Amino acid sequence: MAKLTGYIIALVGLVIVVLSLNLGRLNITLPAAIKSSYVMILGLVLIIVGVFLSLNKGKSTQAAEEVPIYHGNKIVGYRRQK
Repeated sequence: MAKLTGYIIALVGLVIVVLSLNLGRLNITLPAAIKSSYVMILGLVLIIVGVFLSLNKGKSTQAAEEVPIYHGNKIVGYRRQK
């Protein structure tokens, strides 16, 4: 699920970057407080975040659980259970 979300975020960022480059040609006007360079930076940040999410292999942050190894009633060691 994280990969799909990453792809969508990266695609939205790419669309924002392309739109920020073509604002004049498309007759799109932004409010005076927002510059086209800010829109470009927002798009680039979205692309970076999307690529990071899509390349992340979904590693679990939970460590492998250790279970005891018994010999009779005595614990002789531990092993990791996947």
